[in-house]
Amino acid sequence: MKIAKTLGILGITAAGLVLVSCGAGGEDQGLEFAPQMYHSVAYEPLTQITDSETKGDLISTREDGKGEYFNSNINNPHNMNMREPVANTVPRNKNGYLPHRYKAFEVEEASTVKNPVQLNDEVLIEGKRLYQLYCTPCHGAGGEGDGTVGNIIGGVANLKGGAYLGLSEGHIYHVITKGKGRMGAHGSQITPENRWKIVHYVKQDLQGGQNADNAVAESVDQDVTPVETPAN
Repeated sequence: MKIAKTLGILGITAAGLVLVSCGAGGEDQGLEFAPQMYHSVAYEPLTQITDSETKGDLISTREDGKGEYFNSNINNPHNMNMREPVANTVPRNKNGYLPHRYKAFEVEEASTVKNPVQLNDEVLIEGKRLYQLYCTPCHGAGGEGDGTVGNIIGGVANLKGGAYLGLSEGHIYHVITKGKGRMGAHGSQITPENRWKIVHYVKQDLQGGQNADNAVAESVDQDVTPVETPAN
């Protein structure tokens, strides 16, 4: 009986020690099986560790014997883990449109930009939906500047009157993107393609096609917008 009791106590003690040793908290990660499967090494994007002798190899299983944190990339001559973009390239979206890089005050230059979205009935329907979602509160359903918010803050453009009828599609797109006067920038809320759809709706439906530049960019390889001017 004494032997059984002793063995029981030893068993309970051993089980307790195992449970305690597996506990983790704070800086103590506890005991883990195959820790490399749970904790990946976070590499700095702009720097590399090339000294394999002093950076530690306590949990390293590398076949070359180098330390766990050794991350020298022989394919990158700049001692960085990240790869730089190919020289002289410009990022495009999934439809191949170039980014709109004009600054807020460059509205005259932006007015020459052509609409890359092909005009059709589906685009107008979607443009109307987007206009109602983003523009109606200020400009009103008919574009006359009489929306609920427009009536409160005042000074909202009447898209059907005066000089606004003469605005080019590129001008309207730029104002939606960067903002102008009392209108804030909507570039972060509306995708480029959706902005162009709104422009089509404004020019075709609200303004009756007046001064609408329907010379849509013929190819995604065409420079829809200049790329030399840095973004804001």
